[in-house]
Amino acid sequence: MTVRDWIIYEDRAVVAVAKPPGLAAQGGGGVAESLDVLLGELSRNPRTTPRLAHRLDRETSGVIVAGRTRTATAALSAAFAERRVEKTYLALVCGGAPEPADGRIDAPLVRTRTGRVDVVRVARPGEQGAQAAATAYATRAATAHAALVEAAPETGRMHQIRIHLAALGRPIFGDGKYGGLFRIGAVTAPRVMLHALALAVPHPDGGVLRLHAPPPEDFRAAAQALDLAAGLGASFPPPSREPPP
Repeated sequence: MTVRDWIIYEDRAVVAVAKPPGLAAQGGGGVAESLDVLLGELSRNPRTTPRLAHRLDRETSGVIVAGRTRTATAALSAAFAERRVEKTYLALVCGGAPEPADGRIDAPLVRTRTGRVDVVRVARPGEQGAQAAATAYATRAATAHAALVEAAPETGRMHQIRIHLAALGRPIFGDGKYGGLFRIGAVTAPRVMLHALALAVPHPDGGVLRLHAPPPEDFRAAAQALDLAAGLGASFPPPSREPPP
């Protein structure tokens, strides 16, 4: 497959893809292949090479957006920075449904570095360097041992959903960094089971672009094995662009 196979929407200003799990969004030390480099296949003109407006973790699958021009990328990046974007994720979590099953986590986060590893944790009251972070969540399906949770981050901190769900005592399946199990019963996690399901972002040319990416096969298979597939839904709306008001 090529990057063209992952495209879920494109026009003269924007291209959106469903990033597969295991692919780094951005290049860097030790990264052999990344989405930002692969996007270069879409244009031979440097002025129209798509540039990412935000990031997803390597193991996270789902919707990611790039601008086709510097102006479009700047507009998209500003929308993310100014919190004018609606983001929806799905997570398979350990330990059954959170308590309460639906709610909002408002817990500032602080980023620290241990050796060469960046770690995020909930900040202590008044701790220097803490950044505001809030995530709304809702339980879509649950058993005694696992749950499918929808998460809508209101801020965009590093590992925000992962640490907020862990703070509820429901770490993401496969997320050993923040306390998640790698096995629940006979089911093994192939990765951190987090998927960027939907995105609503202001289009650089006006209106709002609404995008969805169905969960990939590994996510659906794990949800099925954990008896949570009923919460995934059977269909997903096609991409749409709402006109300006």
